[in-house]
Amino acid sequence: MYFVYVLLSKVAVKSYVGITNDLQRRLQEHNLSKHVYTKRYIPWIIIYSEEQSSQESARKRERYLKSAAGRAYLKKKVFEK
Repeated sequence: MYFVYVLLSKVAVKSYVGITNDLQRRLQEHNLSKHVYTKRYIPWIIIYSEEQSSQESARKRERYLKSAAGRAYLKKKVFEK
């Protein structure tokens, strides 16, 4: 199982989209400065995740969520709640 996830920084108006096979471990890595982009905006929280059956489907969904259409989808579904 793989997950596509969206993180939100608690200190800046920044979000991050990624994939993993272990959500809690990956969140911990982001919050421990193990990723170049996310270490600047610690701490992070998971605001959205989707389970995917394969790494390939997770990558496709990640690419979509990073596109203009995907950002609009997230804005409507997640950020405007």
